[in-house]
Amino acid sequence: MQIKNWGFIFIVGVVLAVLSACGTGATEADGEEISSDEQQVLEMGTSADFPPFESFNEDGEFVGFDIDLAHEIAEELGYELEISDMNFDGLIGALQSNRVDMVLAGMSATEERQENVDFSPAYHHSGEMFITQEDSDITSIEDIEGKTVGVQLGTIQEEGAQALQEEYDFEIHAVDEATNIIQDLLTNRIDVGYMDTTVAEGYIEEQGLAGFEDPTEASPGMAIAFPKDSELQEDISAIIEQFLEDGTIAELEEKWELDEQ
Repeated sequence: MQIKNWGFIFIVGVVLAVLSACGTGATEADGEEISSDEQQVLEMGTSADFPPFESFNEDGEFVGFDIDLAHEIAEELGYELEISDMNFDGLIGALQSNRVDMVLAGMSATEERQENVDFSPAYHHSGEMFITQEDSDITSIEDIEGKTVGVQLGTIQEEGAQALQEEYDFEIHAVDEATNIIQDLLTNRIDVGYMDTTVAEGYIEEQGLAGFEDPTEASPGMAIAFPKDSELQEDISAIIEQFLEDGTIAELEEKWELDEQ
């Protein structure tokens, strides 16, 4: 009888040990155990050809206003930030297929984009600018008649150029990256580039180019994009509102020399 009791106690002890081990962490579908305090990852998509918002430094590291802002958001949430670089015109698709949690890429919250993704409040306002070679005779919007205008695929500038075509007769040359617009301009493959004002001003100073602002319309502000009905949208939008109020975004704008338009 005593032996049976000890056997019963042994079995109970084994069961309790197993249950205790199971309670120390979660388990993935493939059976790997995850620590309960493992840091969550915030997956961000960007297009790192858009200085000073996002680009690579000489060491191949992501740098820029949007990159710093993303790190501030991740720190506020207590998440680890991971960044994926892709073409700008693939960012909306990455959100729709849930390959990334959010996009920071100098993206304007247009009505068309809002049909496919959700946005945070705007965190920066810029505008559009035409950029030319320094000795160009294109100095106003009327001068783009009959010219070739370079834009980046999937951007608000591509949409804006298409709208301007209804009033001004010119050819649109669309490329994957903003840097290609500058290369095409310097090699005379296009007559004028059409870009975000802040980005254009950087290239003008760096490359000795010229330019003028688009007087036709004001673009919506830049905002963070999320998949539709994302659980993160509300929390991150609240953080953006907080950063606008407490001066965090103003400090980053000063650091990256972004002038409000």
